[in-house]
Amino acid sequence: MAELRAHRIAEQMKKELGEILSRKIKDPRVGFVTVTDVEVTGDLQQAKVYISVLGDEKKKQDTLLGLSKAKGFIRSEIGNRIRLRKTPEITFEFDEALEQGNRIETILRDLNK
Repeated sequence: MAELRAHRIAEQMKKELGEILSRKIKDPRVGFVTVTDVEVTGDLQQAKVYISVLGDEKKKQDTLLGLSKAKGFIRSEIGNRIRLRKTPEITFEFDEALEQGNRIETILRDLNK
């Protein structure tokens, strides 16, 4: 039962984070960010947000720095939008799955040539 609730909250957070990052964050370091997944622990105390960023490695690091500086604001916005007793602590991580998928697709395409 707790896993179902955690999954529902993760999906709601993913939706709200997408809107917050696109409309509310004014930091120039935060460029085009896509929230690919959110994992919330069963006790709803921590949330791991997976993001994808367009750009080179420097742009990715700048975006992560900007998001870490805005973490308090983002958490308060989530708290205002989703009614929870305690808003989960947010950590941002890069989603490497997209890059790995592209790399595998390139390898498979080269094999077929």
